[in-house]
Amino acid sequence: MPPENDPTTHYTYETAGVSIAAGNALVKAIGPLAKSTARPGATSELGGFGGFFDPKAAGYRDPLLVAANDGVGTKLKLAIEHDRHDSVGIDLVAMCVNDLIVQGAEPLFFLDYFATGKLENGVAERVIAGIAQGCKQAGCALIGGETAEMPGMYAPGDYDLAGFCVGAVERGEQLTGDKVAPGHILIGLASSGVHSNGYSLVRRLAADKGWKLDRPALFDPERLLIDALIAPTRIYVASLLPLIRAGLIDALAHITGGGLLENIPRILPEGAHAVIDAGAWEQPRLMAFLQAQGNIEPAEMARTFNCGVGMVLAAAPGNVEPLLARLCDAGETAFTIGRIEAGTKGCTVRGSQGTWSAKTDWEASHFG
Repeated sequence: MPPENDPTTHYTYETAGVSIAAGNALVKAIGPLAKSTARPGATSELGGFGGFFDPKAAGYRDPLLVAANDGVGTKLKLAIEHDRHDSVGIDLVAMCVNDLIVQGAEPLFFLDYFATGKLENGVAERVIAGIAQGCKQAGCALIGGETAEMPGMYAPGDYDLAGFCVGAVERGEQLTGDKVAPGHILIGLASSGVHSNGYSLVRRLAADKGWKLDRPALFDPERLLIDALIAPTRIYVASLLPLIRAGLIDALAHITGGGLLENIPRILPEGAHAVIDAGAWEQPRLMAFLQAQGNIEPAEMARTFNCGVGMVLAAAPGNVEPLLARLCDAGETAFTIGRIEAGTKGCTVRGSQGTWSAKTDWEASHFG
């Protein structure tokens, strides 16, 4: 190749590190993945400047559109460092569609943004295959996205993800939390692991404590520690949508950053205070491991991790038994975790001695 200062050198985009051919090959490779997510209202054809969706073809008469976007956070670092690219796409979809279902909205279509310094053989396809799998779990169509190859922006092998999802709910049927009142019962749905929040702390513990992630977990000898940590976020859409449409749920909270303490108040009206009994469900062994490794106080656990509860439902007392039965039939692990009391808007998580390894009775509150 001629020297860089040779005036006869002919520069191309590939000279700068961007392969147009690799990008085109990726679009061709993921076409079948997008088609596999097709649903009424969308054709899932890729290649245009945008994606169309027809709400009327999806069965809506007078829909309100609801939009959400999110990423996967530093969980991606674990995926990249340990070649676990196949499920982070599910995380990406989950973080968006779970935010839609809590507002009563059915996820309709999804778009992704994949950015990297250089497209690596097979990595982007594995990630996008996970996105397609997440879309199928949520019942939404993957109708488009963007792949950006940006030399110099990312370290070799690194990439980042962002997801964008639009859903719909018939006007007047959206969940706003305005029906929640003292006396309502709170039901928790089990999480599948850490989900996609708290990984900066997880990774700090892994580094400081010298975890061997490629070895069996202390709390589960049948599973590698990395696989326990990388387990994808559970998607609750298929289980919850029929119950929302049946009028059995008055509010939903997706337990993400801020944990139980900060997410539950987001669905409460003024004068309603959520009281959670931390002993109402068994602390997952993974959560107990993280707490023990970091000597983390129970209150800090309640505001950092989902602590085994990925979604919280608020329901009138008369709807609790039907909800528990139907959630079980849908494959969810559900349990009553607390109730709404009169008081300042907020949430209190309480535990007795021994709950979450506490040496004394404890409680933690968040207001607002």
